[in-house]
Amino acid sequence: MNLLLVEDDQMLGESICDGARQSGWHIDHVCDAKAARGALVDHAYAAVLLDIGLPGDSGLSVLRTMRGRYDSTPVLILTARGQLSERIAGLDAGADDYLVKPFQFDELWARVRSVIRRSQGRVVPIFTYGDVRIDRSKRVVTKVGIDVVLSAHEYRTLLALVERPGHVVTRDHLHDVVYGTASNVESNTIAVFIHQLRRKLGDDLIRTVHGLGYVIGQPTA
Repeated sequence: MNLLLVEDDQMLGESICDGARQSGWHIDHVCDAKAARGALVDHAYAAVLLDIGLPGDSGLSVLRTMRGRYDSTPVLILTARGQLSERIAGLDAGADDYLVKPFQFDELWARVRSVIRRSQGRVVPIFTYGDVRIDRSKRVVTKVGIDVVLSAHEYRTLLALVERPGHVVTRDHLHDVVYGTASNVESNTIAVFIHQLRRKLGDDLIRTVHGLGYVIGQPTA
């Protein structure tokens, strides 16, 4: 399982990364909000360890961006801000747990394991349409029982459509879900992802509503 650490204190970050690797985790380390958003778009993680006080932007802003893009990856906030109001703000923004610095590494890894277990135990609907099955709790997509490999961008596009089956999802909304606030991407990128999804999952799964956006079929029993 892969973890993402968002921490601007280089010494602490290196210590956490060393501990993670010794515990058998693969971990990526970034130091600011912009790099965190980029990593979250390009990769899937089992959990995110997120500092609040980041240069340029708050860790809470990163968290709100994640939840606004249907990214349910467990988030454990690591911060020196231990006031009750700060903890409430983090939890209200969508954090799964909160650990105040300084902390013991044994407790850190116990909390990481806990948030991952809880996320895996959530009741998440399985979307089925014909021979296509999407298990959002495991992030597994299959067609006729065979796993289909999707890129992070393709999966995020598919998930945004699955959230509203039978309803039109605009291209602008899909763009925001896939890229967040990024604007330096070509205007036809969403159409490319839709084309790839149709190629991998079947032409009848996603329908184009000209001038509006796309709609995914209603789930079947």
